[in-house]
Amino acid sequence: MGSNIVYYLRSTLGIFVLIICAIYGVIASIVCTLIGKQHLAQYLTARCYSNAMKYIMNIDVKVIDEENLKNLPFIVVSNHQSMLDILMLGKLFPPGCTITAKKSLKYVPFLGWFMALSGTLFLDRSNRTKSVTTLHNGLTKIRNNKRAIWIFPEGTRSHTTDLEMLPFKKGAFHLAQQGKLPIVPVVVANTSTIKSSKWKVYNTGCMVVKVLKPLSTEGLQKDDIPAFSEKVRDLMDKELKELGYCPANNITNLPPNVLEAQKKNL
Repeated sequence: MGSNIVYYLRSTLGIFVLIICAIYGVIASIVCTLIGKQHLAQYLTARCYSNAMKYIMNIDVKVIDEENLKNLPFIVVSNHQSMLDILMLGKLFPPGCTITAKKSLKYVPFLGWFMALSGTLFLDRSNRTKSVTTLHNGLTKIRNNKRAIWIFPEGTRSHTTDLEMLPFKKGAFHLAQQGKLPIVPVVVANTSTIKSSKWKVYNTGCMVVKVLKPLSTEGLQKDDIPAFSEKVRDLMDKELKELGYCPANNITNLPPNVLEAQKKNL
């Protein structure tokens, strides 16, 4: 009962932090657009959210091999587990980077307004042609301006308590091949030790993220995409299993299978 109360209290506080940062993001987006720097709005807001979560929610982010994000332009692919992924973005987002998101998020108060004003690439899952056009327009911008697109190839949050990922959609890989841009895989250790809505877990702790080396798409043909995407997924899956679970400050309040796995490692 006590852990449920903590979960709901921290969830409420977390939502409050997100709303405040989204409002900041709306203001930052407007100001950045007015001075011709719209591409910096997501970077500034992501940093704001990361710092707020660190000092208010006591959730930090540890990044391994961050230097692999230095050589723009590129396309980042990352596993997607929960809303905590926004925190990870705040720590890693290069200036000028943008994300893709489902179109429905555009209409979420504050968060959606910020995303729309800051240049997020909204994808309409019911209209593949429109989504492809949106991605191609984004590709042209990042290639010409040496920026980046951050894509979650699983397509949705997995909410998993296991060391696994959902199957990858291939849009990011087609985009990289067409633009001759490298793919930079980013792997986040399982975060269910810190937050799990199913098991009412919301602990303090540290997200662990590893940036893998860029993978070239030079010479890659359209027919090579399925095998290439599986290669990337296999690399990320292996790394996820090596990273394991994010360290949490409360190791008694964990999903059952995670608690069992933690006991085996003691």
